Amino acid sequence: MLLFENFLLALSGLRANKMRSILTMLGIIIGIASVIAIMTVGNSMSGSITASMSNMGASNITVGLSQISTSTEVTQSGMRFNRGPRYTQYSDDDLITEEMLNELQKTYPEDVTGFLLDKSVGSAQAKDGQLYANISITGANQTSIENDDLTILAGRLFTDRDQDEAKKVCIVSDYFCNNLFNGNVDAALGKEISVLLSGKYCHYTVVGVYEYDASSNFSSSSEEDTSTTLYIPLLTAFNQVHEDPAYSQLTLTSSATTDVNTFMSTVEDFFNSKYYRKNESFEVSCSSLTSLLEEMTSMMSTISLAISFIAGISLLVGGIGVMNIMLVSIQERTKEIGTRKALGATNASIRTQFIVEAIVLCLVGGFLGIAIGCAIGVFAAHQMGYDAYPSMGGIIFSVVFSMAIGVFFGYYPANKAAKMNPVEALRYE
Repeated sequence: MLLFENFLLALSGLRANKMRSILTMLGIIIGIASVIAIMTVGNSMSGSITASMSNMGASNITVGLSQISTSTEVTQSGMRFNRGPRYTQYSDDDLITEEMLNELQKTYPEDVTGFLLDKSVGSAQAKDGQLYANISITGANQTSIENDDLTILAGRLFTDRDQDEAKKVCIVSDYFCNNLFNGNVDAALGKEISVLLSGKYCHYTVVGVYEYDASSNFSSSSEEDTSTTLYIPLLTAFNQVHEDPAYSQLTLTSSATTDVNTFMSTVEDFFNSKYYRKNESFEVSCSSLTSLLEEMTSMMSTISLAISFIAGISLLVGGIGVMNIMLVSIQERTKEIGTRKALGATNASIRTQFIVEAIVLCLVGGFLGIAIGCAIGVFAAHQMGYDAYPSMGGIIFSVVFSMAIGVFFGYYPANKAAKMNPVEALRYE
């Protein structure tokens, strides 16, 4: 009951001295508001990045050739010599073949769900008399096409027969149709187009039209000169450049239950021990967005923590302000303290009274800081284009920290009041 009475007494003291109480709480309000706002923006950025990378395929593994790093070896006689790659340019024998990929999928069927395979043929121009459209020709397998998540406006995607028989069919963009078919996507279907590539004409039949995402294009070119991707079957692309299907880099799609970081090491060991053990120049290495995401999240957390620590300095200033105002309050209420002690109040009850007042002062400042910090954080996150994620951990920490400040900085003034001599206090003018 005594604690509740002290709480009510502290609130009445705040109402009686509104301006002084607000100025005292200002440091705490600013400090906690800064910390909450920073943590909210940090969480929002991390959440947005995580969601974006998940959509991009955070569980995908990039598999590619890398040079074996040069190392220094020491002979038994003590002579040192550098051992490293003999070649800096890979040859056809160094490339990853489809036979290797099939063996990998056969060995780890529960982890490997597919491969995103593509082959760039080059930049070209589709022509029809005076009309033209700039394009970039890319061969892609079914998994890669599906991963690009194309919005088909007319026609269809490639069939297995298109891929297996290396048919000369293509999927073009709506920008392409704007230039050559006056924007009529249905008119493009089934039409044979002529493409000028490296001084020679190639011919493809249009089987599908997709919606081009203009927001992904950072070129300053006009719509007529914008280059868009023209998709052809993967084997068609290799036949076009007179090469056998082989890759210096590709993307492996793993199952949802696969530990990506662990499986990357497994894939590297599989290729390097089985196929690249005798290769003196190149080896297979893996990377993924998951590891990059973990590094970015850790980095952003460290930055947020560092900035929050700096903002927390104002909490120290606020705590000193609380101690100062409590000392002034004790000085003003010396007679009150003497009267209470003369009526039988113990040192513990006097100490509790002033500690509760300090805690209430810091808690009110803390709650105001949390409200202001959340508002600032949400506003800043929305202005930056992120979904707002207020930090519940930060809010709980702020409440506990506010109480701790009240106890820490309120104890000395409270203890000073508790030890006051009642006779001298009653005689104080």
